[in-house]
Amino acid sequence: PPDQGFSASDGTPAETTVALDGKDGCIARARQLTGDFLTRVRPPGAPPVPVGAVDLSQLVVSELVTNALRYAPGPVLLQLRVSGGTVEIAVWDSDPVLPTPRAPDPTRVGQHGLEIVRAVAEEFEVVRAPVGKRIVARLGLTDAP
Repeated sequence: PPDQGFSASDGTPAETTVALDGKDGCIARARQLTGDFLTRVRPPGAPPVPVGAVDLSQLVVSELVTNALRYAPGPVLLQLRVSGGTVEIAVWDSDPVLPTPRAPDPTRVGQHGLEIVRAVAEEFEVVRAPVGKRIVARLGLTDAP
């Protein structure tokens, strides 16, 4: 399909970054920020980001931010970047330990966040940073077939 045009009106990637402190309501605020960002990122006349793509992006943000807050000391940075028909969701935390994917286990209670993110993301990567790491998921901004 042709480029959906989900970039800033001048064609450059649209992005936002927010620091999250882990206080009550932090994950809900991250989800809300994601929804608001994806709603306003389109140029005039372009179609809106489909609701399904917004919902999936909010799910990924929720899973990644929850993991970062649970396993890393200190603040977490959430960066959202839209270019063309893709949203890049990057979460930085201060813990240098890279997550290890677990094998699917329907009997395990909890700890399925990365499984979910890897299943819905078009691309997924973990990048070691000078301090800590960045976990990046890229999702298409169209409704799933």
